[in-house]
Amino acid sequence: MQQRKLGNEGLEVSAIGLGTMMMPDNDESVHTIQGALDMGVTMLDTADLYGTEYLLGRFGGNEKLVGRALKGRRYKAVIATKFGITHGQGPKGDPAYIKKSVDASLYSLGLDYIDLYYQHRPDPNTPIEETVGTMADLVKQGKIRYIGLSEAPADIIRRAHAVHPITAVETEYSLWSRELEDEILPLLKELRVGLVPYSPLGRGFLTGQIKKFEDLPEDDYRRYYPRFQGENFAKNVEVVSLIERMASQKGCTPAQLSLAWLLAQGEQIVPIPGTKRLDRLQENLGALQVKLTAQDLEEIERISPKGVAAGNRFGAF
Repeated sequence: MQQRKLGNEGLEVSAIGLGTMMMPDNDESVHTIQGALDMGVTMLDTADLYGTEYLLGRFGGNEKLVGRALKGRRYKAVIATKFGITHGQGPKGDPAYIKKSVDASLYSLGLDYIDLYYQHRPDPNTPIEETVGTMADLVKQGKIRYIGLSEAPADIIRRAHAVHPITAVETEYSLWSRELEDEILPLLKELRVGLVPYSPLGRGFLTGQIKKFEDLPEDDYRRYYPRFQGENFAKNVEVVSLIERMASQKGCTPAQLSLAWLLAQGEQIVPIPGTKRLDRLQENLGALQVKLTAQDLEEIERISPKGVAAGNRFGAF
């Protein structure tokens, strides 16, 4: 398994991780997580609010699932989890909340320490210096090893990094969502902070498996996202067809091509595609064998330039 370094504090992980956000709480998910670890995937990403249907308002449980899968395999894993999104109260990052949250996550995961601890969203009511200062205290206490931020703007990242080195920033990044290339990506390279892209396959759109809206189950949360609706859907399918064609020419799948493109954007980028199926995980890992030439990257830029996706990233729930 290829390895990559996140940040400048010594954290090394597999070049592709596994996002567990939408995993159902069942034996197949445990089998997939354990299979990932056995194949050399070390980076497992969860959060205190994740669960099978958290987007529909049913929160939590995912950390316990990950904890069960880690039995006898903790030494193989780098565990990343998050705090800070609350039940209808907005993002939080005050010291009391952080201390309560980390203890709850350690209990749910069944761990003595968390490798990478993210603030899930910046708290507008708590200075980032206060939040990161509290997280730095957790590092000193041995409860966490490294500090991360999620969906944070450039000014917050810079201020946070001045308090304590930030190891990684997690945010959406893919051929579908390239907004961070303007400010965030150059800043992370300057500060030598790692980037962990979530939804690196455009919530499944870039796999080429979704051809029409009806392919989404009736209870699928993606039905509420603008990019999966109406005229946006039709336009986006056309772009994916071009990606599929190029992938076929390269002898790989659209998912592998999309992940290979992400990996080519920088040495400190570690995408975390989510899946509950072991065969999909194996397919994703195949991206590590896809070599993109300068000409390939130019062609990808032509068929899927920044801003190509029709519709916003998120919709109203």
